[in-house]
Amino acid sequence: MTVVAVKDGYGGCDRQEVEVPLSENEQRLLEQMERALYAEDPKFASAMRGANRRPGAGRRLVIGGVSIVLGLVVLVFGVSQKQVLLGVLGFVLMLGGTAYAVSSQRRGGPVGVVNAAGGVRPSAGRGRARSRPGFMQRLEERWDRRRDGR
Repeated sequence: MTVVAVKDGYGGCDRQEVEVPLSENEQRLLEQMERALYAEDPKFASAMRGANRRPGAGRRLVIGGVSIVLGLVVLVFGVSQKQVLLGVLGFVLMLGGTAYAVSSQRRGGPVGVVNAAGGVRPSAGRGRARSRPGFMQRLEERWDRRRDGR
């Protein structure tokens, strides 16, 4: 945990970050909160856990940026030479570079359902079709739970 300490001397502010470890009680409370979050909304919890940058993300940004710049050069050259096809090719290269830079690399990770204890149990099966309630039915269920105070 990082704590920002502000020292105010002679009317000025000086910021200093200090690493402060959590106590055992705070660690236990944090773990309980994480388990409760996983139990309450596993999708949200998984999305927040996956929000960290992946190791290949920087490389994807560099390759995407280079292709965007190269596409811009080809586009400008095509326009200056009155070559429409070359200009379109440059635009497509820029568009592809942007899509590559902002997309994430798809990786197959563990598939399952997070239980209340924070563990993961395997899901029912990928090949079998499951009947899920529709969007409106889920909204109605949420509304009913909220109205009933559950």
